[in-house]
Amino acid sequence: MGGTIPEHRLVPVLTFSLGAPTLPSQGNARGLRLVATDVDWSTGHGPVVTGPGEALLMALAGRSDALGELDGPGALTLADRIA
Repeated sequence: MGGTIPEHRLVPVLTFSLGAPTLPSQGNARGLRLVATDVDWSTGHGPVVTGPGEALLMALAGRSDALGELDGPGALTLADRIA
């Protein structure tokens, strides 16, 4: 992936995705703290998942191909939810 979405667009989309009724983002994020490492964005409480904002967005939306870019104690929980 790697940072192709400008920060001024990515940050609002990350936040919007958590409430978008057609995406599984809210359920995928439940009980996790998500922290973007390349833009100023974080949300949630619980085991931490870190990575580029674009990879977080893709994983929240259920795209498993982004999981390799994520790290932290909550990354396995997120991967299990997507699988």
